[in-house]
Amino acid sequence: MKGAGSRIESASGSAPGRNRSLMTQMGKFSGLAILALSTATTTFAWSADVSAMAKAVDDKYNHLKTLQADFSEIYRGAGTERTESGTLLLKKPGKMRWEYRSPKEKLFVSDGKDVWFWAPGDRQVRRSQLKRLEDLRSPIGFLLGKTKLGKELRGLSEAPDVAPLNRGDEVLRGVPQALADRVSEVVLEITPDDWIRRIVIEEVDGSVTEYRFSNQKADADIPDLRFRFEPPPGVEVIDGELGQ
Repeated sequence: MKGAGSRIESASGSAPGRNRSLMTQMGKFSGLAILALSTATTTFAWSADVSAMAKAVDDKYNHLKTLQADFSEIYRGAGTERTESGTLLLKKPGKMRWEYRSPKEKLFVSDGKDVWFWAPGDRQVRRSQLKRLEDLRSPIGFLLGKTKLGKELRGLSEAPDVAPLNRGDEVLRGVPQALADRVSEVVLEITPDDWIRRIVIEEVDGSVTEYRFSNQKADADIPDLRFRFEPPPGVEVIDGELGQ
């Protein structure tokens, strides 16, 4: 009987230990479940925020007919850094005019069909068809048509590791579908009123081109004449790739 009693006492004595172990495991499982749910909820919130931001930008630019802005273009690569600035004019569909003023004058203009690149004083001007253009301005090209950031930029998401130029701006990143073999990432900085303040384009070779926009004006009266180019007398037209 003593042996039986000892077995009963031993069995009853071990029950609290098993209960504590079971409770510990349940606690761990519950913690993991809460963490997973929290992570999923947070991810959904981020996704929803990105989607809402992208839609707001889409709505803004899809309702624009023209856009005028000052720009700065910063290039970093191959151990060099170059900064240029000027004025940008956009007009739907497919028209754009980049007037570089500093440090030297250059002109990049499209009438919606052809694209021209010319530096005043040069004896040659380069021409290409807009549909064949493979230029780093292409990520800006979506502003000239039906804007849809979520479609144009694959994997569009927040970029919390990239500091905005202005407090209150949001920063997103994605990969442009049309240039995925050349561009590894595009970063967009979005203002609280849904303007694109900055576009940063990182190429697969590590070089980076950054466009910053200021003094943006919507629906200014811009005549089509500003998007036409007539080669000056004596200037030879070269068809093919454009260069800077």
